Amino acid sequence: MAPSSEYTARHLSVLEGLEAVRKRPGMYIGSTDSRGLMHCLWEIIDNSVDEALAGHGQNITVILHADGSVEVHDDGRGIPVDAEPKTGLSGVEVVFTKLHAGGKFGGGSYTASGGLHGVGASVVNALSARLDVQVDRGGKTYQMSFRRGEPGRFADGSKPSPTAKFAPFVDSSRLEVVGSAKRGVTGTRIRYWADRQIFTPDAKFSYEELQARARQTSFLVPGLRLTLRDERALPGTDGVVEEVFQHDGGISEFAEFLAIDHGVTDVWRLQGSGRFKESVPVLDEQGHSRITEIERDCEVDIALRWGIGYDTTVKSFVNIIATPKGGTHQAGFEQALLKTFRKAVESNARKLKAGNDKLEKDDVFAGLTAVLTVRLAEPQFEGQTKEILGTSAVRAIVAKVVETQIQARLSSPARGDKAQAALLLEKVVAEMKSRVSARVHKETQRRKNALETSSMPTKLADCRIDDSDRSELFIVEGDSALGTAKLARSSDYQALLPIRGKILNVQKASVGDMLSNAECAALIQVVGAGSGRSFQLDAARYGKVILMTDADVDGAHIRTLLLTLFFRYMRPLVDAGRVFAAVPPLHRVEILNAGSKANETVYTYSDQELHRLLATLEREGKRYKEPIQRYKGLGEMDAGQLAETTMDPRHRTLRRVRIQEAEAAERVFDLLMGSDVAPRKDFIVAGAASLDRERIDA
Repeated sequence: MAPSSEYTARHLSVLEGLEAVRKRPGMYIGSTDSRGLMHCLWEIIDNSVDEALAGHGQNITVILHADGSVEVHDDGRGIPVDAEPKTGLSGVEVVFTKLHAGGKFGGGSYTASGGLHGVGASVVNALSARLDVQVDRGGKTYQMSFRRGEPGRFADGSKPSPTAKFAPFVDSSRLEVVGSAKRGVTGTRIRYWADRQIFTPDAKFSYEELQARARQTSFLVPGLRLTLRDERALPGTDGVVEEVFQHDGGISEFAEFLAIDHGVTDVWRLQGSGRFKESVPVLDEQGHSRITEIERDCEVDIALRWGIGYDTTVKSFVNIIATPKGGTHQAGFEQALLKTFRKAVESNARKLKAGNDKLEKDDVFAGLTAVLTVRLAEPQFEGQTKEILGTSAVRAIVAKVVETQIQARLSSPARGDKAQAALLLEKVVAEMKSRVSARVHKETQRRKNALETSSMPTKLADCRIDDSDRSELFIVEGDSALGTAKLARSSDYQALLPIRGKILNVQKASVGDMLSNAECAALIQVVGAGSGRSFQLDAARYGKVILMTDADVDGAHIRTLLLTLFFRYMRPLVDAGRVFAAVPPLHRVEILNAGSKANETVYTYSDQELHRLLATLEREGKRYKEPIQRYKGLGEMDAGQLAETTMDPRHRTLRRVRIQEAEAAERVFDLLMGSDVAPRKDFIVAGAASLDRERIDA
């Protein structure tokens, strides 16, 4: 059968590699959903970033067009437009149609780059319904267009479209000159339409992901200016959205940005380098592959700081490409950090009262925020998506840099460094003690029934059932409320723990202070699931934890202190929706009924609700007993009233405490309960006018 006029030898030579990409796109971009779509965009952006990283260009612009296409501009050197000797094709066509071809090979253009396999641009081209590239170079503007990887011309109307009539080049390709560029101006502009034959119908570009990646890149390449422009007019936006990212502080500024808690240390910067030998296949002049030993350089740059919290954030990068699943560089970092701290704690064991227990990784990494970057030529990755670094020699180089410089920091005689090192070692040892204590507690803790002795605090009035899903723990304010609550509860499944006044503000206190505080320690012991990193949700002794405080300002303050404790040290309980706030009533209104009919009792939970009720009674001509009872605290209710309004599941109202946005919640807790007074003062001054003075118990 004769080939069609569109299926020529020229067509075959161009598409022989790219057809494989179209048949198995997952091998190159991971998936064909939104993740794969975004990965294609990262490939194009990373090529522009590599130019900036090499010192050529400072500006990159990314535009998400309303027609579904995306455009990337840079002011780098521009893709080469002269003919490549081996193929006779222009540099532009080689980059966009040949796999494993580009400036990342041979070491002539980039010593360290994000794209390293040379397939990024050609893969994006193969998976695009249309791709247009313009290059400013040598005073001219060159242009070339492709349809699904094949070069040719589109017969566009008023605006470019992937559905416009397309004429492929048959004999030879032509890189056309379409204009002139100002003297000294260079750069590349790429616009492409993702092929909907390849990608799933719901695949779309995520502005939030793009925003996060642009911010991250601007930290990693100081001085780079990244502009994002979204012209899709998505719901919830005011039409066109445009943002500019530029950070001159580098990864030190990145570590500060990522940290969400107060610092125990300043940001420490660790920098160093090392050399290693690697055997790689190299093509000789005859095109034969020979194993050759090459010496390479590896530069290490790390910014890290410890905060008062226990969450860990470690971001690792190779040549500014994120490696979310780590690799040899992260393994070397973790290994050296643990080894160095173990030595430091062992040599100061008596001073730190560390005992014979050994530090573990979680103890050292609690509260750590770190940005780890390495730069080297031709790193080995596991797969094209570059999520794990595989170059084995990098582990030892990173470990040596970290071990040497952390050791110097911890033993530095400088006053500032010495104070921070002491605080940090105390924190690490406190984390170790907390972990050991939680493990011992977990091993010895058993649910006690009425016939057994209990290791629980004596003030705990426990329930009888062993089923943690059905049981409830009420944390009540004061002994007076405890007495009434004991009579009001259902002792089968409702337990009571009284707390005395306002507990420790754990947002400002250290882990050691929290563990030594009697009220906090009792709460953690009663919940029975540990604290901080060692908290295990499955081990919690109660299905619901209910904070039952007075309906006044002091009660709200105590509830906030309790929530701060749960948020910082038992957060999985909050995340699981198992922490509640009881809603006791503010008023009790007894409606008088004529004759022998019993009077009716109505409870109201706010002043507004009371006013509405009284207005309704007045309209209906009903009388009520005066004075109206106003509850100042839980202790003023009798057992029947407390059960009916606050404790009986059939009548009570509970407010579930949820964390929709953990970082936002952290900022609110820090504002209300943290050690920085000035923002809290501003908050109080701003809200003073709206405060109801009658709610203040003074």
